[in-house]
Amino acid sequence: MKLIKATLVAALLTGAGPVVAEDWTGAYAGFSFGYADADGSGGAGGSSGSFGPLIGYDYDFGNFVLGGELEYNRLNLDLGESEGSLDSLSRLKLRGGYDFGSALGYVVVGTARARTSGDSDTAAVYGIGVAYPLGERFVISGEALRQNFDGVPNSGDNLGTNVFNLRTTFRF
Repeated sequence: MKLIKATLVAALLTGAGPVVAEDWTGAYAGFSFGYADADGSGGAGGSSGSFGPLIGYDYDFGNFVLGGELEYNRLNLDLGESEGSLDSLSRLKLRGGYDFGSALGYVVVGTARARTSGDSDTAAVYGIGVAYPLGERFVISGEALRQNFDGVPNSGDNLGTNVFNLRTTFRF
């Protein structure tokens, strides 16, 4: 019993307390900046920087957070000789994750639309991310996403893209 009392007194004196979970419920908007690389089955591929806006909404169920997001990434990714270029990626994402108290770890599934200088295609998107709040309204996060498009390069081959984004958002 003395050990329990001593532990409680030490915790109070040092300011240590239980980890308070972040409330992730609400709308947010922001920008992402990152890196994209593409590899095609017919030799098309390349890499480029990416940037663009995003908007979403999360609902906090306690330890579990569920949300939806719309994101646009502008690219200038040259796919190679006579293959054209990948100009943008738009994504509609469902994300679900665990509230670790001061951070949110999550997985992403959804749909992605690739626009190229030739043709466009829609594919599934999946990935992982982590978000960390900086004060009441600002959040920084990072995501790693994968998309596999069929028939996007001019040659009609498959094109897989990886996108790694650093994001900053404002919560309303």
